[in-house]
This record gives sequence, C-alpha cells and structure tokens, in this order.
Amino acid sequence: MQAASADESSPPEGAQGKGRPWRRWVTVGVSVAAVSLAAFLLYRTFSRYSWQELVDSVASVPVGNLLLAGLFAALSYLCLTGFDWMATRYVGKRLPYPQVALASFLSLSMGHTIGMAALSSGMIRYRFYSRWGLSNEEVAKVILFCGLTVGIGLIALGGAGLLVRPDLGQRITGLGEPAMLALGAGCLALVALYLVLAAFLRRPLHLWRWSFQMPGLRLAIAQVVIGTTNFMLVAACLHQSLAAFTEMPYLGIAAIFVIANVTTLISHVPGGLGVIESVVMFILKGEDVIGGLIAFRCIYFFIPLAIGGTIFLLTELVFRARGRQGQEQTGQSNPAPA
Repeated sequence: MQAASADESSPPEGAQGKGRPWRRWVTVGVSVAAVSLAAFLLYRTFSRYSWQELVDSVASVPVGNLLLAGLFAALSYLCLTGFDWMATRYVGKRLPYPQVALASFLSLSMGHTIGMAALSSGMIRYRFYSRWGLSNEEVAKVILFCGLTVGIGLIALGGAGLLVRPDLGQRITGLGEPAMLALGAGCLALVALYLVLAAFLRRPLHLWRWSFQMPGLRLAIAQVVIGTTNFMLVAACLHQSLAAFTEMPYLGIAAIFVIANVTTLISHVPGGLGVIESVVMFILKGEDVIGGLIAFRCIYFFIPLAIGGTIFLLTELVFRARGRQGQEQTGQSNPAPA
C-alpha cells in the first residue's frame, strides 16, 4: 500500500495555494450536504417524540445493559489502537505502543463523530505522527492501511453473519436465501483473496496512479482478526443498548449494523448521525428502540468525543509549550552577534 511520495504529490513551490480552488468548494459542498442530510435524518427520526418521551426512553435502559455497552465500546477503542500499531509496523516504524494508542484514540474518538475519516482523523494522525518522525508518505500509508483494515473487518463480519443466519439477511434485504448465501460466501472469498495476495504477491499492485504494496501474511491475518473483532464489539455495544427494547438476536443486530455502516460510508454523514438510527428503525419496524439508539450514540460516539477532545486540547498545549521552550533554548545557545 504505497502512496505517492511527498515530492511527487506536492505542488511546486510558489504554486501552493493556487492549485485547484474548485476542489475546496467541492469539499465544502460535500460537507454541507452531509451535515444537512444528517440533520434531516435526525429530524425525521426524532420528530414524532417529545423531549420527555426521549428522556424516559433512555432512562428505561437497564443499568446492567449500559455498563456492558460501555465495556464493549471501551474494548472496541482498545481494538482500534491495534489498527495503528499494525500500520506503523507496516511502514517500518516501531513507535512505542502508548504513543500509537494516543494517536489512534484521539483521531478516532473525534473522527467517528466529525465524519470524513480521511480528512478528520487523518489530519489528527498527521499532527501526531509527523511530530514523531514519520514522513508525509508514511502517514498517508498509515491512514490507508487503517482504512483498509476497516473495510476488511466490515466485509468479514457481514459475510460470516450472512452465512450463519441467512434468514436475517432475507428479512433485512428481501432477497432469497440462495442470494444471501452467495453474498456471504462472496464476502468471505474477498477476504481469502486478500490473504492469498499477502502470502504470494511481493510486487506492488497498481491501480490507476496508485501502487499498493501488500503487507506480509502475518500482518494481513492480524488485519482480518482485529478488524473483524472491532466490528463485533461495536455490534455488541449496539445490541446491549437495544436489548431492553427488542428481542433481535446479536447476529441480527450485527447484520443491521453492517448495513448501517455501509450506508454511512456511502453518504459520508458525520459519524453516521441519523443514518444508523434511520436504518435500525426502518428494519425494526413496530419496535420502539429510540431510547437504546440514543444510549448507543452517547456511549460509543459522544462520551469518547468529549474525552478525546479534552485530551487533544491538553496535548496541543503540551506540544506548544515544548516548542516554545525549545525555541528559547536555541536562542540562548546561539546569542546574536554583538
């Protein structure tokens, strides 16, 4: 997985800032459209409830389920640090795990809610990894590797769920059982193909202007295991949040969660805001699960966002203080000539 080098991808000196202004406007337009879509979906989802009904619904979630949901959310974010740990090994940098875990948690706790992960969590990763000695190209590889691990985990969990419980896939999509089994087998076949390429392909894969260097087999297996485990944990968090409102089994909730995530990736709505809620309520028609959905949103998105945002501000203050201290020491060791 090899991005273009910094020299190749950077505009020539003097041309920076003059590039293609339409790209900036497209980015702004996509962001505005995504936020507007999120607002519309939230309004459509919550408009039939009063504030008191929403509060009472959340309060009806048993404390035991909330604690288990919180545990699964914490384990998921711990699992996500493995994405960055593998990615730094992939680019040949053996950073201490605490540093990698810090960059991972801060980038994802905020990126999950802000949305557009390549821009939000990617920018936060860049701020940390560039300070720790990674080049622009290496940071790009880390971001691409983590994104690929997300895709592998989503495909693997979706494929396994369809093979184990094709009836749930039928209920969700309306397609027949043979189609569900074929889709599940196809998903797992893609994962198997990825492992085969990692085992035997040593030359970079070329796709348009990009080239992708496959990781080693051990690292690829770790991607499949950790990527799938992460989504299993998030689905478990959602299942515990909804357990008081629906009898849908864990595998059913996992299948719904995969569909909601695919929809979120397509729509680019920040944090799937309104998308996850709309998909779940559409599939679980007739079941009043809004309290569980709000609890899940708070546990997996908003609480980590508050923690990550606070820690990020503190780390920025520390980095700035160290930078000023270093400048002062440099100025003292190199006094101006008389």
